[in-house]
Amino acid sequence: MSYSDHGYKYDVFINFRGEDTRRTIVSHLYTALCNAGINTFLDDKKLAKGEELGPELYTAIKMSHIFIAVFSPNYAQSSWCLNELAHIMELRHRRHSYSPRVVIPLFYHVDPSDVRKLKGDFGKGLKVSADKIFSQSGAEREEVLMSKWRRALAEVTNLVGWDANNFRNEGDLVQKLVEDILTKLDMSVLSITEFPVGLEPRVQSITKILYDESRKACMIGLWGMGGSGKTTLAKAIYNRIHREFQGKTSFIESIREVCDYNRKGIIHLQEQLLSDLLKTKDKIHSIAVGINKIEKRLQGQKVLIVLDDVTKSEQLKALGGNPKLFGSGSVLIITTRDRSHLDSLSARVFTMIEMDKNESLELFSWHAFRQSCPRKDFGKLSRNVVSYCKGLPLALEVLGSYLSKRTEQEWRSALSKLTKIPNNEVLQILRISYDGLEDYTEKDIFLDICCFFIGKNRVDVTEILNGCGLHADIGVSVLIERSLIKVDKNNKFQMHDLLRDMGRAIVSESSAKEPEKHSRLWCHEDVLDVLSKKTGTKTVEGLILKWQRTGRICFGTNAFQEMEKLRLLKLDGVDLIGDYGLISKQLRWVDWQRSTFTFIPNDFDQANLVVFELKYSNVKQVWQDTKLLEKLKVLKLSHSKYLKSSPDFSKLPNLEKLVMKDCQSLSNVHPSIGDLKNLLLINLKDCIILENLPREIYQLKSVKTLILTGCSTIDKLEEDIVQMESLTSLITTGTSIKEVPYSILRLRSIVYISICGYEGLSHEVFPSLIRFWMSPTINSLPRIPPFGGMPLSLVSLDLENNNNNNNNNLSCLVPKLNSFSELRSFRVQCQSMIQLTRELRRFLDDLYDANFTELETSHTSQISVLSLRSLLIGMGSYHTVINTLGKSISQVPSLCSRLN
Repeated sequence: MSYSDHGYKYDVFINFRGEDTRRTIVSHLYTALCNAGINTFLDDKKLAKGEELGPELYTAIKMSHIFIAVFSPNYAQSSWCLNELAHIMELRHRRHSYSPRVVIPLFYHVDPSDVRKLKGDFGKGLKVSADKIFSQSGAEREEVLMSKWRRALAEVTNLVGWDANNFRNEGDLVQKLVEDILTKLDMSVLSITEFPVGLEPRVQSITKILYDESRKACMIGLWGMGGSGKTTLAKAIYNRIHREFQGKTSFIESIREVCDYNRKGIIHLQEQLLSDLLKTKDKIHSIAVGINKIEKRLQGQKVLIVLDDVTKSEQLKALGGNPKLFGSGSVLIITTRDRSHLDSLSARVFTMIEMDKNESLELFSWHAFRQSCPRKDFGKLSRNVVSYCKGLPLALEVLGSYLSKRTEQEWRSALSKLTKIPNNEVLQILRISYDGLEDYTEKDIFLDICCFFIGKNRVDVTEILNGCGLHADIGVSVLIERSLIKVDKNNKFQMHDLLRDMGRAIVSESSAKEPEKHSRLWCHEDVLDVLSKKTGTKTVEGLILKWQRTGRICFGTNAFQEMEKLRLLKLDGVDLIGDYGLISKQLRWVDWQRSTFTFIPNDFDQANLVVFELKYSNVKQVWQDTKLLEKLKVLKLSHSKYLKSSPDFSKLPNLEKLVMKDCQSLSNVHPSIGDLKNLLLINLKDCIILENLPREIYQLKSVKTLILTGCSTIDKLEEDIVQMESLTSLITTGTSIKEVPYSILRLRSIVYISICGYEGLSHEVFPSLIRFWMSPTINSLPRIPPFGGMPLSLVSLDLENNNNNNNNNLSCLVPKLNSFSELRSFRVQCQSMIQLTRELRRFLDDLYDANFTELETSHTSQISVLSLRSLLIGMGSYHTVINTLGKSISQVPSLCSRLN
């Protein structure tokens, strides 16, 4: 694609000495030009080796409009640079059919008069180049080139140029120079950030996609939290591609702000859109009229539209946010904090990712020190600030500018303040997303996660918040769409530190206005103050209190007496003395670590608990007298080293998760576990003296995950495991289990398995298990089975070498099956798939006395009666992976399912 409106392929060509300027002024200038949408040629790799300019470089110079000659101390030592300059100055005098070429000299760490008069180090450098030519090509060649070089240098130094010494820093120089070039090119570009660190790779990745999909209308969504650089990136992309659209471009900026502060804001934006694209001054009197005009007048046209900071679907509808409206090659870019708007339009979404440490430090340094790295004496302090900002461009820019030119002591004071009082300018930008939430439930969910649930499992927290009446299933999804929270690969809530600080600041702000009204307490000093003075307790909904290095904390339960609204409670190393009946009956979540009681006090009301975590406790028995806890869904008792037995589960009818990791004294799991019809997870990892699982555990049809890792004394899994029909993950690493239950192959839902050294996805593990079971070296089986009524675990039948023997086929097994009381599996070897299918048909017909096509619903129960617990059928060599069978006899789905 060509970007130029002037008949040139390149807007700017940079002539420079690499070793002097490649990583400094030229790098910054090139990036700034590109971000301004200026198509710039930079021969950074040198298109040809040697002193002569190659045809590719000649073409690039010929096809360029503006030339920047960067004169640096060692410039004249490069005959390459001098030859380029001479060719540029020759072309400058040639007439171009569109517009004349422009040459701009830039003097970088060199005196312009030294270049003009060829004196000083610059003059000496020219002499070095001349001597090289003389030694290589002789005096005549030297004289010709020196004449061209002097003439070019004399001419270029008489042009209006730029002296880096006249600017306080490179940033100012680059900004002014780019603005000057824009004026010379007569371009309509958007002003973007002064220091576009890390912007170029992001622009390139998106523009590449736009070019690849240029045959159709393309919609791109830039999605991320406030201050993440969405608008800056959108402007840079706009600048890069806008000249492809022959003036039919529109950048509608700050839509949220315009619509929030102007009742007719959306109408004004519709007028702006039509004016930008059609160069008209239409007056619009209603949103509906505006929509109609936009749809009729822009239908099928190739346009570039950027809709910045969209907050409502109505804004998209009113401003042509539909790629189907426009012609092929059109580009529609939307920036938003709410992903749902992009998903509803099937836009291609690009998530704004935080800057990495190196990018963060560079951006911060440009704002704080006006250079690419910190000053030596501020290195550690700068890294501390960058760590606090967590890659958020807005915070890096604001804090960098705030700390610029301040003393070291002021820096330290500011850092100390930030840990308690976040920067208000940053918070106000971030708060926009919070203020835009629809109702109090979404705001409460956000504040609860900010204060209590970062790093907690999404499913567990959703259950807790649902128990609080906050409709968390939809509320959490909204917060994710609005970029306020994230969910990591382990399904745990995460949040940018500055968003967390913003949420906590909102809570603190409310408390500051009304000191007697605390809703959530997480700061150690605040909690101690409230509990000690018993003030402001009536409005407390959530509280965290952890022991400090000074030792355990002890409070009377009467400190909680007035906390009637308390929903969420986390205690760590805290002892409560007194009547537990004084503690709120509204508790939905209790996380009590390092408790000292030996059993949960009987007077502690847990009727409304949804999640109960009692880790690192001293309990020997969970409850003395188990009370009905109908709402309890998650029970975690991990690391309770004195706990000998699980609780009686008969009073926990709706339990979904049971986690008892590292309970080193646990020797018994109560049989009532078999009554838990909703149980999904059992985690008994590292319960090292637990020898057996109760038989009732295999009755649990709802359990999806069973973890027995590290239960070193468990040595057996029963064949009854086949009853656990929902089991998807079975993990038994580090147990004493030596045999895999044959029935495990009949678990249709199993996905991941780790047992007896076999580990991986079930469709990978099962063939290995089958080969092991059927291997003659393992089972010492004869190739022709002895039909003598002796108990066998596995029968092997070879039809491959005996296909003429009528007494040696599958059907001959049928009369003998009842005598094989221990029969668990048999292997069949055939010459061909046709033979296998024929023999299987005969066998099944004779075994069930039924038509082959009617077997699907009947044969499984028959096999159970005959103790034929696993029907393993192989074709050809037993080394062949036998799940190929499923491809040929799809008429028997229940058989095939055991192999796939």
